[in-house]
Amino acid sequence: MNSQQPAIQVTNLTKRFGDFTAVNGINFEVKRGEIFGFLGPNGSGKTTAIRMMLGLMKPTSGTVDLLGMKVDGDTKNIRPRVGYMSQRFSLYNDLTVLQNLKFYGAAYGLSNSELQTRIKEALAMAGLEGRENAKTKDLSGGWRQRLALSASILHRPEVLFLDEPTAGVDPLSRRAFWDLLYQLIAEDITIFVTTHYMDEAEHCHRLAFIQHGNLIAYGTSAEIKTTMMRGDVLELEPSDAPQAVKVLRAAQANQTLPIEEVELYGALVHVVAPNIKKLQSAIEQELHNADIRAGHISIIEPSLEDVFISAMKK
Repeated sequence: MNSQQPAIQVTNLTKRFGDFTAVNGINFEVKRGEIFGFLGPNGSGKTTAIRMMLGLMKPTSGTVDLLGMKVDGDTKNIRPRVGYMSQRFSLYNDLTVLQNLKFYGAAYGLSNSELQTRIKEALAMAGLEGRENAKTKDLSGGWRQRLALSASILHRPEVLFLDEPTAGVDPLSRRAFWDLLYQLIAEDITIFVTTHYMDEAEHCHRLAFIQHGNLIAYGTSAEIKTTMMRGDVLELEPSDAPQAVKVLRAAQANQTLPIEEVELYGALVHVVAPNIKKLQSAIEQELHNADIRAGHISIIEPSLEDVFISAMKK
C-alpha cells in the first residue's frame, strides 16, 4: 500500500433505518500510522459508522475505502488485514487467557507454529505473562481489556478498530492500555478508536466529533479548539461549586449575564463567553450576591472537554 494513501477514506457515508438517519453523509480520512479518535454521545452514530467501515453493515449510500480496497460487503480480502475490538467484551469468560488466544488465533487462520510465536509476543506486549492459565472471568477489567486487545492483533492487522475499549476501566488501567496503543502505532498499525474520555481523546493525533449522525468537527485537537470554541474560559474554584453553577445558569437564563455555558468540573466551575475578562467582575458579584465566594479565578486555555461540550450544544 502507498504510505501516502489514507488507511481509511470515508466519502458521503450514510445509513438510514426507515425515516431515521443514523449516519448522515459523513466525510473524513484516517492517515496511515495515526490514532484517530471518533467522539460523540451515545446514539450519535459511532458504532453504526464503524460497522459500515468494517463491511458488517451495508450503507444506504456513500463509500468506504480501507487500505486501498473498496468496502462493498465482500470482506474476504479486507478481514485478514483488520482487527476489531467491540464495545462489549467479546472473549470467553470460562476459558483461560491462553485458551482464548489459541481460539482467536485459530479463527484468524494462523498455523500452529506461527500461533505459538504470536501468542508469546502478545502475552509479553500486554504484560500477561504468568497469567496464561488464569480464567478470563477472574481477571480485572483492565487485564480483560488487555487480553481482548491481544486477541484482536494476533494476526498483525494493519488497521485496528476499537469501540470504546476502556469503558468502565479504572484510570491506571486506561493509561496502561493507551501505552500499548502507542506501541502498536510504533509498528505502523493505524488505530481508529471511539471513546467517551476526553483525556484519551487528547492523545489522538486527529479527531472527529459526530452528533445525530452528522460530523460537526474534524482535525487535530488544537484545530478543533480553534474552530469550535465559542468564547474564552473562566475557571473558578468557588466555595460551593454546585450552587455556583445553579446561580450562574439562572443569570444566563434571565440574561443578567451574557454567558454561553456554565459547567461543573468537580470542585471547579468553567464559564464560557466571548470576552470573558470583561464579565469577570459581574460574575464575581453575582456569586457574592448568593453568598458564594468566587475563590481562585483565572482565564485558561479551553480543554478538549470544554470544546466537546460547546460543540455538542451547538
